[in-house]
Amino acid sequence: MSAFPLASAAPPRHRAPRPGGRAHIAALDGLRGFAVAAVLLFHAGQLSGGFLGVDLFFVLSGYLITGLLLGAAPGGGPAALVGFWVRRARRLLPALVVVVVVTVPLVWVLGTVEQLRFALGDLPWVAAQAVNWHYIAEGIGYWNASDTRVFAHLWSIAVEWQFYLVWPVALAVVARGRHARRTVAAVAGAGVLVSLALTVTLGAAVDTTRAYEGTDTRAVALLLGALAATTPPRCLAGLPRRAADALCLLLAAGLAVAWGVTDGEKAPLLFKGGLFLHSVAAALLIVVIAQVPGTRAARLAGSLLPRRLGEWSYSLYLWHWPVFLVLLPRLSGLGDWGATAVAIGVSLAAAAATKRFVEDPVRFRSGWARGRRGPIVVAVLVLATVALWLLIPVPVPGAGTVDVDQLR
Repeated sequence: MSAFPLASAAPPRHRAPRPGGRAHIAALDGLRGFAVAAVLLFHAGQLSGGFLGVDLFFVLSGYLITGLLLGAAPGGGPAALVGFWVRRARRLLPALVVVVVVTVPLVWVLGTVEQLRFALGDLPWVAAQAVNWHYIAEGIGYWNASDTRVFAHLWSIAVEWQFYLVWPVALAVVARGRHARRTVAAVAGAGVLVSLALTVTLGAAVDTTRAYEGTDTRAVALLLGALAATTPPRCLAGLPRRAADALCLLLAAGLAVAWGVTDGEKAPLLFKGGLFLHSVAAALLIVVIAQVPGTRAARLAGSLLPRRLGEWSYSLYLWHWPVFLVLLPRLSGLGDWGATAVAIGVSLAAAAATKRFVEDPVRFRSGWARGRRGPIVVAVLVLATVALWLLIPVPVPGAGTVDVDQLR
């Protein structure tokens, strides 16, 4: 979710390399667009397996971040790590802060008592990027208790942040010498096996939240992406275009079927290798699209609509769940799909505005974010969030309810 500009319907352009030496591939933005669309439809109750889009996000993040780190100049030392973390914070934190600052008063005015109480209780964990472990420790089941929690979706953002903290340090240790990429591949592969074993073991519990939200269990997708970014899997680069087209069609069809038929935690094989196989298919699709330019899958993924959704995906993911919780119960008169369309439209508008006026200025240090103004504005917003948390009274438990039937 969150490793994060223009291509046409023609073969996706491999742009000039970024500072880390990697060209931008527009089709990967498109994959992110398909992933966020699946998640939105899942949360609206329209796509039973759409939650698997998060795994595609994870694989993309592992792939892009590992490629960026391996392509960076060696020998940067601690300063390079700090620089990486600062860039990640500048890329991801401003939009998150804006969403939190808007969501808390929105829930105060329009939400239920439970939604406000839980929002205030979860807020410190959101700030610490540890909300997933908070839910695990408190026994808050992902599958049956998230409908009253406006920050429930941020568990995946927390997992990625934790990955961003640990994985660069691991690479700094092992990515040395002539065989650095092979060593990284071996470490990533070993991590995949350990993570898979934990998923199978912990997924046998009655409440699967620990297996679903744990950083160690969800690392399987992130590390498969990392593995795909190393040298050994690049044997797929030599595929003829026709063979690459056929393989992409097979893999994309497999992902689409999984999204359409998987029935949440009730899927019998989900934690017995299902999540793993889905992530393997996602990793292979990413490698083929990245290594064999001009495939039909790359042209489709790099076309305008999925690419634009991918560019907005981070802010769209942040906004959609609070919007859904507040709006969907009030739109029941429009029918399921009518309510879904309105809620997604509002989420898209909020995401587009956030990207244009928050993400891009901070990322490119333009407009209001030039010089010291950007950090000052973000600091003010952080202080506003703290003030809201301190000043808004915590509601009495049990004073209100939420109509979850409108959401699932």
